[in-house]
Amino acid sequence: MPTQQRKIIHVDMDAFFASVEQRDNPELRNKPVIVGGQPDSRGVVAACSYEARQFGIHSAMPCSRAYRLCPQAVFVKPRFDAYKAVSKKIQEIFWRYASDVEPLSLDEAYLDVSQNTQFESSATRMAQAIKHDIKTETKLIASAGVSYNKFLAKVASDMDKPDGLYVITPEQGADFVAALDIGKFYGVGPVTEKKMHALGIKVGADLRQKSQLELATHFGKAADYFYHIARGVDHRPVSSSRIRKSLGKETTFTTDITNTAKLTAQLNALAEAVFANLQTNDLIAKTITLKIKYSDFQTVTRAYTSPTNITKLSQIYALIPELLLRTNAGQQGVRLVGISASNFAQKKALKKGLQFDVPFGS
Repeated sequence: MPTQQRKIIHVDMDAFFASVEQRDNPELRNKPVIVGGQPDSRGVVAACSYEARQFGIHSAMPCSRAYRLCPQAVFVKPRFDAYKAVSKKIQEIFWRYASDVEPLSLDEAYLDVSQNTQFESSATRMAQAIKHDIKTETKLIASAGVSYNKFLAKVASDMDKPDGLYVITPEQGADFVAALDIGKFYGVGPVTEKKMHALGIKVGADLRQKSQLELATHFGKAADYFYHIARGVDHRPVSSSRIRKSLGKETTFTTDITNTAKLTAQLNALAEAVFANLQTNDLIAKTITLKIKYSDFQTVTRAYTSPTNITKLSQIYALIPELLLRTNAGQQGVRLVGISASNFAQKKALKKGLQFDVPFGS
């Protein structure tokens, strides 16, 4: 099978923003570090160290709640310029080994090393070398997943964090997916997981029992993806040359939200992710679009186009309340929110004149 001849590595930096802060400020090492807003603000956690995660803190959590869980935590304002500089160095390392690199954000990327003959063409040894180079040259730790397609490489990179290296061979792929909890499938969020559980789908083997027609009935266009990954098949290429006209993030709530403060906090978290991805792709936007799906499934968008380039995260923060006021959020329940950036004023290639693509809602 052609996909089984490919060698794909997914590299994911461990607690990236927080690790950069701990590296650059020795006083923060071995302490619970939270990158984001201040405890008394409406800000959210953009990232946190592993020391903070032990208290149940995670990204997108309101900073006020994070403070209650861990009053001794050190709250640090994000420094995107620093993270971007480190990310570019890491991507330089990726290109030493890969024929194609597809960044997903500042701290993770897919690498296609199928054509590389280094280390006797061993993708596992290449992943070890990449991790070593990153640690030596940036003093940071990465986890890596190695497999024959993107789906399995992505799942593998999360199996043994931090400082992990997990390999799924073509012979292991189908059995690995069969035993995998459906909530750990890349592309299955809380809402889809709940829907799958209602259909009796708890692990990959359960998903494999469903026909394409049955999956299409419940999951629409995603049915083909689910049908194939249940069998360990994913033909998507590692692509470093697609041009992106917009870039965004969205999230679906398990229960409808009417509290505008909660909506704002979630949108702030999405804005941080979008801004970080803009930085990764060397893109500067002029238009910010808010997407809202109400409890009755009606979807509306509200956009603002700036006369000048939007170059700061604070500019997006400031737009969110204004855009929300132009919706019925607060009066109607909201089941989904999203933020996207478009109308790019600058498109600067990261390597060899190529444009990098970040999928919406990834």
